[in-house]
Amino acid sequence: MELRFFDYRIGWDLLRCEFVGFKHFLAPFENPIVRQEIIRVMRNTLGIALINWAGSVLPLIFAIFLGEIHSSVFRRTIQTITTLPNFISWVLVYALAYAMFSVDDGFVNNLLKRMGRIDQGINFLASNSHIWIKMWLYTCWKGLGWSSILYIASLSSIDETLYEAAIVDGAGRFQKMWYITVPHLMPTFFTLMVLNIASLINSGFEQYFLFQNAINKENIEVLDLFVYNKGIGGSSNNISYTTAVGILKSVISVMLLFLANWLSKFVRDEKIF
Repeated sequence: MELRFFDYRIGWDLLRCEFVGFKHFLAPFENPIVRQEIIRVMRNTLGIALINWAGSVLPLIFAIFLGEIHSSVFRRTIQTITTLPNFISWVLVYALAYAMFSVDDGFVNNLLKRMGRIDQGINFLASNSHIWIKMWLYTCWKGLGWSSILYIASLSSIDETLYEAAIVDGAGRFQKMWYITVPHLMPTFFTLMVLNIASLINSGFEQYFLFQNAINKENIEVLDLFVYNKGIGGSSNNISYTTAVGILKSVISVMLLFLANWLSKFVRDEKIF
């Protein structure tokens, strides 16, 4: 966007704004304070993205174990229950988290008080400890069932004669899962990994925006949230600068894309592209 090359002011025509060239691109390199801020935001963005990426194996594991349930009614019930949170907005997720973990009326704090484990409520939502893991747990709870749908569909395409032959050879349940099910799901896993790279960087703004506060902001502020806070959410309204910083999303996506390609080559000796 042209805004990156101007000192844009809200409400002004672009031609009235001062042309500054690559000033906003060079700001992180020239100003040590700005550089530290960008490093912090990039660390948060990459850290949370890599945790979410590493956790993408959970839908695969969930689908495999779900396929081992013989009762179709029980299997469909579990699949339905785990899929429903995907259709809940992050606003409702935060409302549920507040009902569970708030200091005064939260279910967890009230339970701990009744058990005599604590005297005063613990502010779980404002705590900065293990904030990346907490955000990943919310994401996992919300998307586990939905993310496993394609794996469940892929299970039906595996030839049943392979399992029958494995039984004849004396293979147990876990051996069949490891030597037959997992290898057949690996192409689907790595394909989805590549397709989800962009969503790892772009998604989650609502989540981090709702869960941020003065205590955890330093470690929860990802790139999209930083662009919002500095661009239009704060008093500075530095849209041009944050628009230039937003290009870092492309850099992170390319890095993760090559990492996924390397992992595919390392695990199954076959590149994705």
